[in-house]
Order: sequence, then structure tokens, then C-alpha cells
Amino acid sequence: MRITTWNVNGFRAVLKKDFKRSVQMVSPDILCIQETKAKLEQITDEDVQLPGYVFIWNAADKPGYSGVATYIKEGISYEGASKLLGHEEFDVEGRTIKIEMENLVLFNVYFPNGQRGAERVDFKLRFYEMLLQLCTDYHNKGKEIIITGDFNTAHNEIDLANPKENSKTSGFLPEERIWITNYLNNGFKDAYRELYPDKIEYTWWTYRFKARERNIGWRLDYFLVSDSLMSKIKDVIIHQEIQGSDHCPVTLELNSF
Repeated sequence: MRITTWNVNGFRAVLKKDFKRSVQMVSPDILCIQETKAKLEQITDEDVQLPGYVFIWNAADKPGYSGVATYIKEGISYEGASKLLGHEEFDVEGRTIKIEMENLVLFNVYFPNGQRGAERVDFKLRFYEMLLQLCTDYHNKGKEIIITGDFNTAHNEIDLANPKENSKTSGFLPEERIWITNYLNNGFKDAYRELYPDKIEYTWWTYRFKARERNIGWRLDYFLVSDSLMSKIKDVIIHQEIQGSDHCPVTLELNSF
């Protein structure tokens, strides 16, 4: 099975940049996209549909903001889907879609960005805490979990080009980074870093300063998987060659569960 995550930085914008062709190239069984920035009524049926997939769309209440969508290849069975975490302050921003399969829970998540100030950093940290508690409840029930999406945090110095210069920048603050460590200390593995402990690759580049051309980036897009799932992971592929957004897609390949 192939699961791909991609922050598209605006669904209507990425449609004009070979989005559907890029998806065909990656050929995921499940596609998780973030930062759609659109409600369904703003998109034509033809544009929103991908041939051979069903989809779940979760838009933020605020127009042109946040939003996630999950596309599932026809024929893949799942028991249920939810757009809500049960916390209104987070749910109104359209940040999650949860898919439940027989023994697996897949979270497609657009984690909050803390760059608008201390209040949003606090919001972001509370989101991390709430989701981890929810995942702990699922682990206690014997479920395996995959969390994927834009985490809006680079975990360690290897995960961004200029760590010292960004030590006081949201996305690399100690209080943000510790939350990824908390997940890793509570039943999760960073699948990419487990497979490639010393490899330097990025998934996001600012549009400024020719950062992508110069490969001055951050690794912000992750697959955190339950410890027990790690043995089933075949590969994690960062598709740096695929354009269309300031993020690139990342694909998890795993044996059938």
C-alpha cells in the first residue's frame, strides 16, 4: 500500500500546476492533502474528483484557510471516517480527517502554524497534546496508527538547512520540537528517520530567495507510525522533483496490514 501526503498550499492553485498528473505519477492508494483553502462549493465536481478515488473533504469555517482532504482508491475498504476531534476550537479550522480501518487508524493532519505569535504557538502545542492523548487511547485499544501531514515543525537540526539561524523561529522552537519527541516516546516512530537516520532531505522551501533551487529547506511533512507498524514499512519517499506547491509530496510504502 502507498500512502502519500502533500500540503498543496491551495487546492485551486495547485490544480493549475499539473496536480492531477502529479498524483498519477505518485500513484497512491490513499492521498492525504493539506491546506486546501477551499470549500467544496468553490470547486467544480470535475476539478475535485480524481478518477478511481472517493474523497472526504474537511474545510475550515474561515474562507480560504487551512483545510484537509483524503482520497481513497476505490476498492479499499474502511469502517468509518471523521472530520472531528471533539474539540471545537480545533475542529472549526478543518485540520483533520480520521480514517478507521479494521486494525488501523489513519490521521491526515494539518498541524497549526505558530508564526503569528505566542498565542498561536500555545494553540499549536495544545493541538499536539490533544492529538497525542487521542492516539494513546487508540493504542490502549490495540489499534495501530499512522499520523501524516504537515507537522509545521522540524524535529532536529538535520531536518532544516539553517538550524542555528532559526532557533527562535516558530517551527523550530524547543517547545514545539519536544512534542514530536513526546510522540516518539509514546509509541510512535518517525518512519523516514528510522529508515534514513543520516539522510538530509527537505519537504518545504520558502518561495523567497530561490530557496528550492538552492535546496534551503525544512522537513515538515512526516509519517509517524505505531512502533509495531515499523517492521511493515518498506520505504518513505520524498518526491522533491514534484512541483506545484512550496511543499513536495511524501509517500509511505508499506506491506498490507
